[in-house]
Amino acid sequence: MDTGQLKRFCARFPATDVVLHGEPSNILVYSVGGKTFAYFKTSEPERWRFSFRATPERFVELTDQPGIKPARWMGRWYWVTVVDVRRVPEDYLRELVTWSYRRALGTLSGKRRKELLGA
Repeated sequence: MDTGQLKRFCARFPATDVVLHGEPSNILVYSVGGKTFAYFKTSEPERWRFSFRATPERFVELTDQPGIKPARWMGRWYWVTVVDVRRVPEDYLRELVTWSYRRALGTLSGKRRKELLGA
């Protein structure tokens, strides 16, 4: 999966907001109900590095792999950064991002989830 495909995948989740933050952050943020579940760095030298939240167990598993490291400032909350998304198997990456989305959605109140998702 390349960067473009991953950006489209993230944007397809129900009720997802996509916001581009310029200077000084330079990040493209994917969130649901104000809760971030993934983001891309948009400036050099880290352009298109991708970050998302993982479980504590997956965090250890992921950060043991080359090209995946704890996310700067967010690593303490089990966020990881993938240097090159093309090196991570597509199905595995989809599973990880889906978990991050569901976790963000799960932190919202039931009322707020219903507002965002309908039913």
